[in-house]
Order: sequence, then structure tokens, then C-alpha cells
Amino acid sequence: MANNYIEISESPGKSNKSVASRGRWSIYLLLGLATNVTFWTSALFYVKITPRTYTSSSAINLPGAGSNANVNLPGIGQAYYENSSPYSSSSSQDPRENYKFIAQSEAVLKAAAARVNMSLEEFGSPRFKVMDNTTIMTVEFKGASPQEAKNKSLAFYKALEMRLNQLRNEEGNQRDVGFQTGLNSSQKKLQIAQKRLSDYKASSGLNSEEQIKDLATNIEQLRRQRAEIIAQQQQATTRLKQLSANLKLSAGQVTDAFTLQTDQIFQQNLKNYSDASAALVILESKFLSNHPTVVAEKAKRDAAQKALLTRSQSLLGRIVSLTTLKQLNLSSTTSNSAQETLLQQLVIVQTDQKGFTAQAQAIEQQIAQLENRLKNLAQQESKLDALKRDMQVAEAVFSSTLTRLDIGKSNTFGSYPLIQIVAQPSLSESPTQPKKSYVYLGATVGSILSSIGFALLWLRDRKRKISRDER
Repeated sequence: MANNYIEISESPGKSNKSVASRGRWSIYLLLGLATNVTFWTSALFYVKITPRTYTSSSAINLPGAGSNANVNLPGIGQAYYENSSPYSSSSSQDPRENYKFIAQSEAVLKAAAARVNMSLEEFGSPRFKVMDNTTIMTVEFKGASPQEAKNKSLAFYKALEMRLNQLRNEEGNQRDVGFQTGLNSSQKKLQIAQKRLSDYKASSGLNSEEQIKDLATNIEQLRRQRAEIIAQQQQATTRLKQLSANLKLSAGQVTDAFTLQTDQIFQQNLKNYSDASAALVILESKFLSNHPTVVAEKAKRDAAQKALLTRSQSLLGRIVSLTTLKQLNLSSTTSNSAQETLLQQLVIVQTDQKGFTAQAQAIEQQIAQLENRLKNLAQQESKLDALKRDMQVAEAVFSSTLTRLDIGKSNTFGSYPLIQIVAQPSLSESPTQPKKSYVYLGATVGSILSSIGFALLWLRDRKRKISRDER
């Protein structure tokens, strides 16, 4: 009976252990199933209720080439400008970061949002990515539909370009203000220099260096002309001496003969005296000295002689006798045609000689006047050159400033280079969010891990129970 009792008592114990073990296993199984159901239900629910998001991708390039210009201004100078590459700086600065900052500014995003009739919150902010070792930067926009994402990208680029143009214009205006201030200053200096130069030219009579050169040339020409006239004067003097020797007249007598020969009244008186003397000689050969005709002709001769001597005294400034007049070959008895010819030549040569002398004296006076003027102009030339240099410097500064201003206006992309869209905004064919593959992969990984976890918990619990039972 005792043995039977023992067997009966052991059988229920084993049964209870088996039931308890199966109960704990069922609990872990149910928890694992519930966890997996939760993972997959959440994943499916997330995929179902999450709005579809599409992404439009594009890329822009910032050209790295620089440019320069060198403008030569003949007779003034040159103007130079250089538009260096934004990547030429040795520092770590990247111009794409500047553009990224501008692109993310509120002004650009608001302008882009207004283009597509969205609020700033609805429009959102683009995602930028700077490509290493390139000049390219990618831009991504998200939207509820492919076309919306693309429209956002297009509106963004237009707004960005408008903002860049605005910044360029502001920079150009600020630069122009600085250049204009310098231009006005240099223009005033130029006007002052020009006025000082023109006033000095008007007061001094010196207009250019050519004027001094022309004056010196004229002086040299006058000197050559004077030398020629002096040579001719010397020739006339030599000829005059030769004629005087032939006529046996001194230089003073030649002068007196020339003076008397050129006076018409004297020549008329001489003619009257000569005619009366000739007529008296004829009458005296026919009549006696007391004949009335002879007496009348003598009176006529004496009157002509008196008039002749009076005119000679008036011309020569001293008393002249008939003997002196005869020595001058001007007597009434002079009939030698050769002597008359020589006397005529003497008169001509005397006239030429005096003319050459007068010309030489006049040229001497002109040369003296011109040399004094040349001396004064030479002294004034140094000041004129200084004023010209001041004006040329003012012209160079003004022209250079004006050229830099014009070049600066044409160089509007110095600080903000043009951007080039190398990849137009794309039209997405599939949504980028939610990504079903990632969601399902997460749910699968979660299910596997949770299942393994519950299985390991069940095994650990089972080992503990076995260990207690063995003790």
C-alpha cells in the first residue's frame, strides 16, 4: 500500500511541472507574437498614413576662372582691373558657403515661396551638399508631388538670381559712389589746372614750346638775312669807293654829289644855269659885252647861278661855290657823257648802299627785340612746363578714374560670380518618403530581434527551473 501511495503521489507532480513549463512557453510565444504584430502593424500604419514626399534634385556650378582688362590711354596712362577667381584665395574660404548662406536667407526663401503661392513654412528650406574637390553644389527640394518639388526648385533659382543681382547692384552703387567722389575731386583739380594754364598763357603770351622754337627759327633767319645784306652792303661800299676814285671824288663829295643829284629843284636850277651860260657864250661871240642882249643874258645867268648856289647851301648846310660844284662834276660845263654815266652809277650805288645799311639796322633792331622776347619766353617756359605737367597729371588721374568707373560698371560679377545650373531640377518618379524598403527592413529586423530575445528569455527561465528541480 505504501508503494502504491508513492507512485500515485509522484505522477501529479510531474504533470504539474509539464503544465507549468508549457504555460511559460506559451506566455513567451504570445508576447513574441504580440511584439511582432505591433512592429508590423506600426510599420504598415506608418507607410499608410505618412504623406508622400518627392524630391527634386539639381546642381549649380560657380565658375572658377578669373578675368582681367588693361586699357591704354595714349598720352595719358593706363587703367587696369582684375577680377580674380573666388577660389584663388590661399585661405580655407569656400565661396560656395557664401552662396549657401545667401540661398538659405529668409529674403530668398520668402521670394521663392511667393512665386509658388506658398507660405514660408510650407515652402521649407532646401538641402545643400558641397561636392569636395569641385566647384559644384547640389540642391534638393521636397514637395507633396513631383511637379511641386520641381516648381519649388525653379522658383528658388529665380529668387536666388534676383537676390544676387540686388546684391551686385548694391555693391556697384556703393562702388560708384566712391568712384564718383574721387571723379568729382579729380575733375575739379583738372579744371583748376586748366584755368591756371590758360590764364598764364593769356598773361604771358606763351602758348607752347613750338612758339619758342618758331621764334628762335625766325631769329636765325633774320641773322642769315642780315649777313646777306651786310655782304651786299660791303659790295656796294666797295663799288662806291671804286666809282669815287674814277670820278676823283672823296666820300664826302660823293655824298654831296648824291644829295644834289637827287634834288629836282637843284637839277632845274643847274639846267637853267647851264642853258644861260651856253647862250651867253654864243652871244658874246657875236656881240660886245655891253650889248643889251648880252647884258640881259648875263643877268639871267647870274640869277640862275644865285638860285643854284642858294639851293646848294640849303641842301648841304654850308656855302658852296661854283668851283666846288665843278669838282662835284655838276658844273654847267660838264658834258662828258662817261662822267655822267659814272655819276649816275655812283648815285645808284650810293642809294643801294644806304638802303642796305637801313635794312641791316632794321634787322638788327628786330633781332634785338626778338632776342629779348626769346629770353623772356625762355624764363616763362619753365613755369609753363610746370603748369602743363600739373594739367597732364590731373588729366591722367581724371581719365584713369573715369576709366576705372566705366570698367567697374561693366564688372558686375566681382564679388558675386554668375552661377551656372549644370543639372536642371529633376522630376521625381517615386517618392523619397516614406521609404517602404527601410520601413519593412526595420520591422523585419525588429521582429527577428524581439523573437530572438523572447526565445533567449524562455531558455534562461527554463534552465533556472531545471536547476532548482535538480536541487
